[in-house]
Amino acid sequence: MTLIRRLFAAALLMIAATNPASAADPVFPPGARVGLVPLVGLNRAKSFIGFETEDKGVKVVIADLPAEAYNEVSNAFKGNPSGVSGIKPESIETAAGLGYYTVETAKDGAINVRRYSMMVPGIGFSGYVAVQVPENVWKIYSDDAVRQMFASAVVRKEVPADEQLALLSFKVSERSEFKNVRTLAPGAAIVLADGDETTGFEVAPFMIIGIIGQTAATPDDRGRFARQIASTIPGVREGRITMSEPVRIDGQPGYETRIEATSGKDNTPVTIVQWLRFGSQTALRIVGSSPREEWTKAFPRFRAVRDGIQPRG
Repeated sequence: MTLIRRLFAAALLMIAATNPASAADPVFPPGARVGLVPLVGLNRAKSFIGFETEDKGVKVVIADLPAEAYNEVSNAFKGNPSGVSGIKPESIETAAGLGYYTVETAKDGAINVRRYSMMVPGIGFSGYVAVQVPENVWKIYSDDAVRQMFASAVVRKEVPADEQLALLSFKVSERSEFKNVRTLAPGAAIVLADGDETTGFEVAPFMIIGIIGQTAATPDDRGRFARQIASTIPGVREGRITMSEPVRIDGQPGYETRIEATSGKDNTPVTIVQWLRFGSQTALRIVGSSPREEWTKAFPRFRAVRDGIQPRG
């Protein structure tokens, strides 16, 4: 009987080795443009983009960084291959291209941890993977095991729009024919745009939609709050508020603010609208920006997107 069991086990190993479908495939966490083959025991994380063990001790965080970030890391590696402060960078071949990673021992509170950081080239972005492993599982999630996981990294050019929108805490049921969707903060903020990272968003109409973790203290404070938040719109220069007044948005109190400004590396003259929809502890912020000559056509698109935003179930 023992011989039969051994032959059966050997047959299973042979099938696994020759059947491509049995090989582990890279997994893309929802919203991520970087995927990899997670190590045993790692499952999709619930509070960030990546993977974690059931006890949340081992974490694998995946993020997009600007395209130039990879080149900066690559140049630093070539210029100083011995590293800095005793941390020596290593190179690794991945399906995404040549990656660079570092390993260091650190403290997470009172716990000793190993931290791994890898950068890989993407298509118009840089892929970043960070891993933290507590000391009690170093033998399981060893340096070699993490390196093997890093080597499995792949990238995709686009994350399907529906996949990104499904992560949000609110529904966006109308996109007004915006071509591109980009996640700014996983589950909290997105960009809808006609342009992309290559052309720059500012040269065509685009929107930023997200949740602000604060709100006006009182109804009388909404105007001041709206003007203050409008001053933080990224990339805006020489901004001048032309209108700011209360509105109702889907039956809730809101505020509309309009701004004339310049934006982007080409100093594009733009007109911007900001809508705030106030909740008890947070506010929904909707920003639409358009080159000034396209404003008349862009504004109805912005408003259609605004009116299609609903809370989830």
